[in-house]
Amino acid sequence: QGQFVESGGGLVKTGGSLTLSCVGSGTGLNDYGVGWYRRAPGQSRDWVATVTVGGTTTYANFAKGRFTISSDNAKNTVYLQMNDLKPEDTAIYYCKPGKMNWGQGTQVTVSS
Repeated sequence: QGQFVESGGGLVKTGGSLTLSCVGSGTGLNDYGVGWYRRAPGQSRDWVATVTVGGTTTYANFAKGRFTISSDNAKNTVYLQMNDLKPEDTAIYYCKPGKMNWGQGTQVTVSS
């Protein structure tokens, strides 16, 4: 079974940008719909965005206009570009290809 790993998180100031990566190995991520999710401290995990096998993208309302999900099949990677970050975007961000188990996620912290 394939694996994946998330990376790209960090500490940024309000209004800053980050690009998260979800890199697959042992399987092609383009065989799956891939979603990005996040869990803020003390909160449940929320859906952020999805890119389907066909390339269709959908976003949670809070992500529309600020976040962009994309895939690079040659690099077996799905990205989440996040712009105009706000303190309320602080969370652990997870990608999830298809029905694979959850990974470790990557921490995003936005300071005010």
